[in-house]
Amino acid sequence: MLLVEKLLSKPKSRKLAIFLAFIGSILALPFPIAGIHKFYLGQPLWGIIYLLLWQTPIPRVACAIDAVWYLIQDNQFLANYFPAAATVPSLEPKQVEAIGAALRELERLRQEGLISEYEFEEKRRQLL
Repeated sequence: MLLVEKLLSKPKSRKLAIFLAFIGSILALPFPIAGIHKFYLGQPLWGIIYLLLWQTPIPRVACAIDAVWYLIQDNQFLANYFPAAATVPSLEPKQVEAIGAALRELERLRQEGLISEYEFEEKRRQLL
């Protein structure tokens, strides 16, 4: 379970997803590989549906549509298939300066013995 979570948390390659979808559309009739791109993108239910219908033309058409869709998407691809990348907050330069100043002040207090290592680490984690 931990391995699956680790694999799903990594950013997905748009080029690999396009390649897998095209391969699924081309080779779906002789081999049951339609939907492999869905498993790669962390959508196993859709992957199973594609595999169950592998002898029909439905998954071949769907794979081709998916490949074109991934090709069209640029910045939106990561937001759709790797939400953690889209939620990273951006910091303003003033915020970075303020955090840096606060960290320097905390370090000074720690070196002077006014706060303990535990308090320093706790405050540092809050700031970061």
